[in-house]
Amino acid sequence: MPQTTATPTPECVLDLKATLGEGPVWIDKEKALYFVDITEKKVHRFHPDTKDLKSWTAPERVVFLLPADDGSFLCGLAKGLYRFDPRSGEFAQHALVEPEQPSNRLNDGCVDAQGRVWFGTMDDGEKKPTGAIYCVRQTENGLAVSHHDEGYTVSNGPAVSPDGRQLYVCDSPEQRIYAFDVTEAGELKNERVFAELVDGYPDGVVTDSAGNIWCAVWGGGRVICFSPEGKELRSIPFPCSNVTKVAFGGEGLRTAYVTTAQKGLSREVLAHEPLAGNLFAFSVEVPGLPQREFRPGK
Repeated sequence: MPQTTATPTPECVLDLKATLGEGPVWIDKEKALYFVDITEKKVHRFHPDTKDLKSWTAPERVVFLLPADDGSFLCGLAKGLYRFDPRSGEFAQHALVEPEQPSNRLNDGCVDAQGRVWFGTMDDGEKKPTGAIYCVRQTENGLAVSHHDEGYTVSNGPAVSPDGRQLYVCDSPEQRIYAFDVTEAGELKNERVFAELVDGYPDGVVTDSAGNIWCAVWGGGRVICFSPEGKELRSIPFPCSNVTKVAFGGEGLRTAYVTTAQKGLSREVLAHEPLAGNLFAFSVEVPGLPQREFRPGK
């Protein structure tokens, strides 16, 4: 179960005013948080201890970055998968995704215990159910990308349970989080509704070490923690509407870092939400899971 202490108050730890902050991942060996600003085509690296920030510009909108076992990152850009090396700052294209769907783009992703990456696509106009869920494996012959589910307008998440047997995926406009069983071979089975939201839209989700699911709520100004059974355990309010994703980091993985966005907010709303687009943090009692790495495997 998550902590039973008073609801924490998120603290702004980086005043960045990102247009569309997303995809935070904690790299423990660097004691740093990497995340992206999709709209501004930026990758950011933030060291909480020193407050040092370094940024790189991607060739196009960058939607997620996930660490690989060689020190680079597998990145999702709008139209395909790239390798990003923070040592050189270079982006190298590895695979186009859905070239037959020019109105789609990639969205969020995660790494499972087998070193596979799960990611989704979405309709760039957020109107048509043309998005899908994919899995990518690294093989001796390059990246192998497989299609697994479809019918998403805006796919989000995804996240994997601690035992690797469940995959959680959001369709944000539908206000639903779905759960799948994941087979040893990496197939998705037994799709069901895990949770439904009323006020706001599920954005990024992540699991902690107890199997709880932490969901950032776009347009709802909060982060919700669900039990593995889908029961809402707590809701943490934020001082801005568009909350995008949580990552656990810091000492013992007991700090929740949360990205937010200014996108879609009017001048009037932004005047009342001056912290929108910033990076936040709060403490948790149940630690997160170590960030898994993309690697050659099954």
